[in-house]
Amino acid sequence: MIKALKVRLEPNNKQMSKLFQSAGVARWAYNWTLAKQAENYASGGKFIRNGDLRKELTLLRQTEEYKWLNNYSNNITKQAVKDACDAYCKFFKGLVEKPKFKSRKKSPPKFYQDTEKTKFKGGKVRLEKIGWVRLSEKGRIPENTKYTNPRVKFDGVHWYISVGIEVEQESVELTDESIGIDVGIKDLAVCSNFEKPFKNINKTREIRKLEKKLRRLQRKGSNKYEKNKEGRSYVKTSNIVKLEKDIRKLHRRLDNIRTDYRHKVTTEIVKTKPSRIVIESLNVSGMMKNKHLSRSIQQQGFYEFSKIIQYKSERQGTEIVVADKWYPSSKTCSECGYVKPKLSLSEREFRCECCGAVIDRDKNASINLSRYKAL
Repeated sequence: MIKALKVRLEPNNKQMSKLFQSAGVARWAYNWTLAKQAENYASGGKFIRNGDLRKELTLLRQTEEYKWLNNYSNNITKQAVKDACDAYCKFFKGLVEKPKFKSRKKSPPKFYQDTEKTKFKGGKVRLEKIGWVRLSEKGRIPENTKYTNPRVKFDGVHWYISVGIEVEQESVELTDESIGIDVGIKDLAVCSNFEKPFKNINKTREIRKLEKKLRRLQRKGSNKYEKNKEGRSYVKTSNIVKLEKDIRKLHRRLDNIRTDYRHKVTTEIVKTKPSRIVIESLNVSGMMKNKHLSRSIQQQGFYEFSKIIQYKSERQGTEIVVADKWYPSSKTCSECGYVKPKLSLSEREFRCECCGAVIDRDKNASINLSRYKAL
């Protein structure tokens, strides 16, 4: 199986400039591909294959106008073309929306590296046309190993490199237990085999304090923009640049705390070694339309939580079952099987009208999910 590893880069100023330039080249190649496909479609032509576009790009490198492309790895542009063509193929299949042009301001800087030319040695990584870049963690990624899909990405504060390495699947002796997991806003997850739920970390004092600091910095930045307004345009001073950097760092810190908590929760669940885990199929995009709950849903990160628990379960051989979104896990009594016709969101306790059982709403749902059988 392929295991993904990610480590932070510590580039010097010259390498930092080269990293941003390489990301700009990847963005240019991606947008160039989209423009070519759109122009060809408008003229009545068929979809241009990835190989044909890559050949055309190779010829462009030999012209005087695009000679600057030779200063960067040709693998960056070739992979960007491939990514754009793959995005169009998925769009034609109805899997994703139509691919859009990447913006210099909004799109995160990232690019691909060649698998053969990427090497790790002595706490450093060799990047093509950039050189040896220092890593923040030594020994995190093993040396002299075959790497797959190396990607370099900037998250707004730091540069990271991620690679995939092939590892043997763990041999774990599983129990016969089936676990149901009910995720929500009040608690992150309620499991059928745990007495206590996993609390919502966004309600803790640490998160609330950091969010208060974030709001204060955002107000400060907004006021600085208003003071430096010239007509209809805004002037970005050096103090605003420093303030925005502090805001990005605070966003990153909050994201790290939440991601770390999700990993701790999922690890604790998977460590019980169940033979089967049943999770809900939530319509997150539909839930986000509720303006009162959209912020809380976004902070909980239901999609990321489900993805983490899926790959951790697959690593040890646990079966993952996704329950149908119309399965009445909350309305069904876990004692007698009676299904309530109506159950409002304000009812936090499930009271069965048939057998008289009283149980926490989320706990009841998790027990029902553990017994779920796909049709």
